[in-house]
Amino acid sequence: MTGLMVSMLAFVSGVKEKLTPEKGATATEYSLLIAFVAFAIIVGAGIFGTALSDWFEDLGGVVNGWTTGPA
Repeated sequence: MTGLMVSMLAFVSGVKEKLTPEKGATATEYSLLIAFVAFAIIVGAGIFGTALSDWFEDLGGVVNGWTTGPA
């Protein structure tokens, strides 16, 4: 009976150890987070840069049509 109890305690301890969350993040998790943030910045800057470029081109066309001085 004692052997069975020891086996059960070892099993419960093993399951309990696997279910407890890890404390702290590893360098791999931080590098994945940094890579994801960098990717989001690159995509956002690309989309925003294209929209900003189009806006300035339209503005340049409008300003080009302006006249200065008496007409």
